[in-house]
Amino acid sequence: MAEQLEETGPVAMGSWQGVLADLASCLRFYSRLPVPALPWEQDPHALPDFPRITRLVPLAGLVLGILPAAVLAGALLLDLGPWLAAALSVAAMTVTTGAFHEDGFADTADSFGGATRERRLAIMRDSLIGSFGASGLVLVFALRIGALAELVSRVDTAGACTAVLIAAALSRTAGLTPLVLLPPARLDGASHAVGQPTRDTFWRAAALAGVIAVVLGTLSGLDPSGIGLMLILSAASGWALTRLAARHIQGQTGDIAGAAQQVAEIAALIGLLTVVER
Repeated sequence: MAEQLEETGPVAMGSWQGVLADLASCLRFYSRLPVPALPWEQDPHALPDFPRITRLVPLAGLVLGILPAAVLAGALLLDLGPWLAAALSVAAMTVTTGAFHEDGFADTADSFGGATRERRLAIMRDSLIGSFGASGLVLVFALRIGALAELVSRVDTAGACTAVLIAAALSRTAGLTPLVLLPPARLDGASHAVGQPTRDTFWRAAALAGVIAVVLGTLSGLDPSGIGLMLILSAASGWALTRLAARHIQGQTGDIAGAAQQVAEIAALIGLLTVVER
């Protein structure tokens, strides 16, 4: 087996083994899930080849949304009410990812207090959370929980759970936007270390995210215009954070990507809400 891997390279990217290996790398990168090493992986704990695995980020997001969707369904089945069910679902996602994206949003919000590019980057690197970051986190959690709770009160359980899955896939795809369109803001950061995805790979990921949203939304009976708004607003959020980063630090960091994901998730849920009647 080892000899075969040496002959074919790290993983044959056109094979199903390559797809599974890249998906496993995505899940390890984006979450705290105990993803087991696959038999054909040479070094499962090495730094991921991010430019390559980008193509499967929407699928990884979909997988990450399964537990929060299941928690939401279980809480509603126990008749815990929309708000508590939504809060438990968001908590499940936060635990699953180790607050990966939330940390990025907080650091990005705190960096607004910096007067210069260098100071903003230094603030992003600081492990402490300031007033902007703390306030931003409160607002982000309130908006995510509030939007999901209101959605639960307007659609059936299947529709709400599907919205969680779609938002998870779309928002992580939107989080790639600054990583693709902007250069790394510093040469010693994580975004520089993992490599910059190509635009071609990004558009493939975006197409996959769109297919996931349309197929799941249609199967669950969600309003087609609502699905369209989820796509449009999540993409617009990724673009908005990209423009902000370009003006703010003249580049991108992993924190900017995390912030884009959080904003895109909120935008996607609100987009669906705008067309769903009470």
